[in-house]
Amino acid sequence: MNKKRLLAAAMSVLVAGSMLLAGCGQKDVKQAGSKPEGAAYKFRLAESNPAEHPVTLGDKKFAELVKERSNGRITIDVFSGAQLGEEKAVLEQVQLGAIEFTRVSASPLGEFNKQMSVFSLPYLFDSEEHMWKFLKGEMGEKMLNDLQPSRMKGLAYYTGGARSFYSVKPLTGIDSLKGLKIRVMQNKINMDMVAALGGSATPMPAGEIFSALQTGVIDGAENNYPTFVAQNHYQSAKHYILDAHQRIPEVLLISKVIWDKLSPEDQKLIKQAALDSVDYQRDIWAKTEKEAEAKVRDAGVTITEVKDLKPWQAAVKPVIDKYSADFKEALDGIDKARK
Repeated sequence: MNKKRLLAAAMSVLVAGSMLLAGCGQKDVKQAGSKPEGAAYKFRLAESNPAEHPVTLGDKKFAELVKERSNGRITIDVFSGAQLGEEKAVLEQVQLGAIEFTRVSASPLGEFNKQMSVFSLPYLFDSEEHMWKFLKGEMGEKMLNDLQPSRMKGLAYYTGGARSFYSVKPLTGIDSLKGLKIRVMQNKINMDMVAALGGSATPMPAGEIFSALQTGVIDGAENNYPTFVAQNHYQSAKHYILDAHQRIPEVLLISKVIWDKLSPEDQKLIKQAALDSVDYQRDIWAKTEKEAEAKVRDAGVTITEVKDLKPWQAAVKPVIDKYSADFKEALDGIDKARK
């Protein structure tokens, strides 16, 4: 982190602390560590997706449950559309406690906690059901808890669907990716994956993709149907190939700085509200995914289904082999979840 960013983050911490004290009143602060009817809190949750994206709606459901169960004592304002910054910058703020909550993809989170990078491996999960069996199991919960040395506390996973490639140029098969400039999340595994498939990986923040597609800085990108539509990328990228190369879960987080200041009762309330928001988010995702697919087809986007994934899986096998030793425990758990 450079000196300017560190200074800005420190100022944000001071401002956030001042707001908290002003909002609570001195009496409430004294009671924060005792009983759940003690301190009042006004927190922020940073979200990079638009307001009506199914992941953002999951955030809002979580905030609603927290407010309801605390009788309005704990409020969480969701700032969508990257109002508080792109994911990597927000994570740095969360580490400092300047931003209390965020929702991020597990992929950029891997830059802060190496084990989260396992989710970026291509063709890791056989299906959505396989992924959730793992995430809801002992190893999935362990990975959330293991974020604490990175000064974050994992609360719950949300679905991010299956990611596939889209481009301004025709995509008819794996050979179509050769030479294409493909935007990827800022993660080394993603870059290696695109290179293995013959493309030229171009890491950049999500907020820059729309203009990059329009200006030819990139030829394409990769994501799920809801994000493809919500970010309006389908307006330029008229070719979408359903290779489903990744299923990367979303992660709902709280700053450990903030978590450690909460009473045990409030910690339990917030954790349970996060878990209870998951089914809602998954349901709204499934509904939105169908609506997004219909909108894309109506807009004239050419959708190509991949009937044989074997060539794709064979192409990325060197990537899996390269990183598998780094994630042995998680990979063993993912394999057991198949049974």
